[in-house]
Amino acid sequence: MPNEPVALQPGALLLAQSAECAVWQFRNESGDGTMTVYSVFPGVALNYNDFHMTYFDSGFVSEGELLAVDHCREGRMEYAANENAVAYMSAGDMKLDRRLRHTGRFVFPTGHYHGLTVGLDLALARKTFRNELKDFQVEPDLIVEKFALGDYPRVFHNAKMMERIFAEMYQVPQTIRLPYFRTKVLEMLLYLQAMEIPADEKARPYFYCAQVEKVRAIQAFLAEHLTQDISQETLSRKFDFPLTSMKKRFQSVCGASIGAWVNTCRMNRAAEMLIGERDRDIADIGCSVGYDSASKFAAAFRKTMGMTPSEYRMERGGKE
Repeated sequence: MPNEPVALQPGALLLAQSAECAVWQFRNESGDGTMTVYSVFPGVALNYNDFHMTYFDSGFVSEGELLAVDHCREGRMEYAANENAVAYMSAGDMKLDRRLRHTGRFVFPTGHYHGLTVGLDLALARKTFRNELKDFQVEPDLIVEKFALGDYPRVFHNAKMMERIFAEMYQVPQTIRLPYFRTKVLEMLLYLQAMEIPADEKARPYFYCAQVEKVRAIQAFLAEHLTQDISQETLSRKFDFPLTSMKKRFQSVCGASIGAWVNTCRMNRAAEMLIGERDRDIADIGCSVGYDSASKFAAAFRKTMGMTPSEYRMERGGKE
């Protein structure tokens, strides 16, 4: 590529590369993910992030001044809110970040995360906007200053003021892809530079790491016992967690109730087996995730995945 993309993850596997983009893969025991990176301008990259995993260990270390604008389309991501606490970014949220603390583990409580990142190497971007794009009057440093970006990210929840711009960046005809990306990235930066920070913008609560670890312990226990119907009262006693507080904390961390999270976990596990164990009987797969009735399993799977287990298997080239 003529211009090296901004902020690539060390150790990523390069799956494909063309004159305009590169596709990188990340994989660990919890799943895999891909990042499609477009070099939009010198010093400016647009990344599409698609992760189907529960965590991702980042080895990225900033070697210069960076500005990253993240948008979450689907899923949920945990990020450091201060030295000993974390907060969560969900669908529709926008995060502004200097990538000063981007090393370590990032957790996806729902098991997936989809979104985009516009990343700027500020030293290169300054030259680009000053020498090649004079008419646009974009000054990335003003965005950093305006939003008072420091060591930790700043998140705008339900960023409606930016949603139209982001939404249009997910559906782009291939024939006009790169010039369209350039137009939308400039529009986004100009809007950030000009927009008024909402006066009623309230930060969502953050959680101390010790509190989150207890929720993760509950998640791990439930994931290991998917075939069992474990009551919330039992969980409350086992983990010494008051019932009401446990339910509220789980919802806040995971973005879903305990029951909904378990159901999604079961369906994701079943989907993996439908593809990975193609000769295995569908009823047996349903039994392995807690359903003693094939019809109940099929109904639950269709409600979550939008198709029956057999349709899901056939659509992905398998067989019944």
